[in-house]
This record gives sequence, C-alpha cells and structure tokens, in this order.
Amino acid sequence: MTPLFDFAATLLTQERARRLKGDTFLFAAAAEVLADRLAAVTRRFESGLWIGDSVPDALWPFAVRWSLGSFDAVGRLVTEPGDHDLAVSLYSLQAVNDLPGALAQIRRALKPDGLFLGALLGGGALKELREALALGESLTRGGASPRVSPFADVRDLGSLLSRAGFALPVADVERLTARYGDIFGLARDLRAHGFSNVLAQRSKTPLRRDTLAAAMAHYASAHGEGGRLPATFETIYLTGWAPHQSQQQPLKPGSSKARLAEALGTTEQSTGEKPGA
Repeated sequence: MTPLFDFAATLLTQERARRLKGDTFLFAAAAEVLADRLAAVTRRFESGLWIGDSVPDALWPFAVRWSLGSFDAVGRLVTEPGDHDLAVSLYSLQAVNDLPGALAQIRRALKPDGLFLGALLGGGALKELREALALGESLTRGGASPRVSPFADVRDLGSLLSRAGFALPVADVERLTARYGDIFGLARDLRAHGFSNVLAQRSKTPLRRDTLAAAMAHYASAHGEGGRLPATFETIYLTGWAPHQSQQQPLKPGSSKARLAEALGTTEQSTGEKPGA
C-alpha cells in the first residue's frame, strides 16, 4: 500500500526548517500549553521521552533526564532503551504514516501509569488556505491536487488513543489565528515550522502564476480583514496514561448502589408500564 506521507520529503522539510530559524510561534505556544498541563500533575517524572530533535526550555524541568526518540522510515520508534514515565510529542507525529501504530509504540515505551502528552495540527488548520488553493486550481486547471497535508479530527484522535491502549484518554482543541500581509508571509511561516506539503501523492510542479493569482484573489475576497489575511491554526492536544491498577476505573454495569430515580426524586417505572395504568 502506498504510504500517505513521503518520509524523505519530511526529513528535507525538517532540515530546511532548522536552517531557516524562523519565528516558530506555534511551537512556542504549544510548548507553553503542555508545560501548564505538566505543572498541574502532582508527581515528579524521572525519565522523559522527547519525540523530536530537542526538548524546549519550557518543558526541560519536568523530567530529571530526557531521552530523544524519533520514527524511522518504516514507522518504528527509535529511542534509547529503558522505560519512561513521561513521553511528549510536539507536532512530531504530524507526518507519521501509521499513527495508530505510533501511539501504540509510545504507550509501550511508558512504564505503567506513565503519561503521554502530544500536540498535532487539527482538521480546521489552514482552512482558508486549503479552500483558496483548491478553488484557484479548479478555476485555472479544471481540478484540484492536494497542496496541503490532511489533518486529523479531534474525535478520531481520541478514539486512536483508546485503540493504542491508553487509559483516561483526552483530546481537546485550541485555535490560534495569525494575520498576514500576503500569502507569501504565511508560506514562510509554514516552511519555518516544517509544515510544507509532504504527501506522497502531492503535485511536484509549482503553482502556475494564474493559479496562484486566482487563489490569492479568493483568499482576500472571502477571508480578508482590513487588508490582512487570517490563517487559522488548530492544535489538538492529546493526553493518555499507560494503564495501571491505581487509576480510576469505570463502574461495571449494574454495580451502582443508588438508583437514578432516587437521585432525581422521581418514581421508577418498568419498561412496559405506562403512566396511570
């Protein structure tokens, strides 16, 4: 089966992002969110697994020691041996071909009751750009090719955490809107973050001038605000725990000690009984 993402292209975009050293404001904002969530956990983590290149300063204090890990071309999590009680991913799962498998490997890398925190772009990210590019190509070329990588839905990611074996899974969304003078400023920021299109089936030809002009015109007319172009960045935050017997467990069916009718102050009726019968 053809992979969704091009692994070699992903490495190239990441290397280019490191060279550019641009304003990676999304990384900084997401790191602060994850730091706030770790600060609310009343325990000390000994061994942290950072899935990526380098641990941000905002997150470094939350583990006594950190190991670096990454996913290789076949989707295998490569990391130093040893169990971890914390694993963190900051957009590093964005172009993983087997996301359910990647999450399962992260869960296996954790000790029982270990914590995983992650951040990925969500389905609403760059909605204005995707719409403008699709319309521009449709108007000038009679059809649209995938110019922006797809992003996962928050409900799907919550389900994937459960499928991967995480306990107490939570997926929630935060949105940030940036405003640009033109579409080229947005493109520069996407390259600085390493968010270029790395789809395996992406078009390898640059946008034609008439296509780009049509896309820019639609972007400005449909979404422009006072001469600025808004760009929506939606980030989905993931939280999951490696299962442990000390964690809160759901009640078994029929194990409740109080009837719902008593709690509501009403009279309980059987399924077939009608009021006044």
